[in-house]
Amino acid sequence: MSPFLSRLKAAIDRAGSPLCVGLDPDPAKIPSKFGHGAEAAQKFLEEIIIALAPKVAAFKPNTAFFEAYGSGGWLALERLRICCPTDVIWLVDAKRGDIEHTNEAYARALFDGLGADAITVQPYLGMAALEPFTRRAEKGVFVLCATSNASAAEVQELQVGDRKLFHEIAQQVKSANAQGNLGLVIGTTKPAALEAVLQSTPELPLLLPGSGAQGGGEDVLQKLRAVRGLALLNYSRTVLYASSGNECIAAARQEVEKLSQQLA
Repeated sequence: MSPFLSRLKAAIDRAGSPLCVGLDPDPAKIPSKFGHGAEAAQKFLEEIIIALAPKVAAFKPNTAFFEAYGSGGWLALERLRICCPTDVIWLVDAKRGDIEHTNEAYARALFDGLGADAITVQPYLGMAALEPFTRRAEKGVFVLCATSNASAAEVQELQVGDRKLFHEIAQQVKSANAQGNLGLVIGTTKPAALEAVLQSTPELPLLLPGSGAQGGGEDVLQKLRAVRGLALLNYSRTVLYASSGNECIAAARQEVEKLSQQLA
């Protein structure tokens, strides 16, 4: 087992479930008691991290929500990294991917600058272009495969020979997994894609968004256990904004405890 997979498994075992909480600060939903702007997002998410860390395997900050605040948002993201315990995976959802030279800079920014334990990337420029991300065996790289948004099917389900494009991507990721640190992003709203990938590449860890507000299926864990698959199930809005009042942190903790029991 690679260094990253070992750490991922340890994080899941410690938390007691494969629960991942997305950190997507929405200015319209952050309780007013935290103030306004990037500072409010930082204060709110600091309390979220402290309260939820014992029960989650990973936190997944989405860089877009921080970039929207400007330079203050990026600073908040750097500071939040310090709050995250070392036994919780810090999975930076950046969806980066460009030519090799550019990816060298992206890798430094995400792994060194933001301290990411794992990141998300897109495969449109080919597996070789992703090498700057994948060469660090201790860092996880989750490649977009079959995402949870409805319009993704227009591209991801195009026929490529005898299989669909998302399935071809999964096969290419499997072939490129020399360091044992590559995984796939599969939306739980795409059960057919998930089943196909689990059958053909069960050894690849999965990041499974779409389990909360997007209405992902409840049979995902059963499918994972059937092939002894390793995965993180992500919940964002349903946890972060379980309440908009002064009890928001307690409500988020209660939601995580409920999810932990369901996913154990």
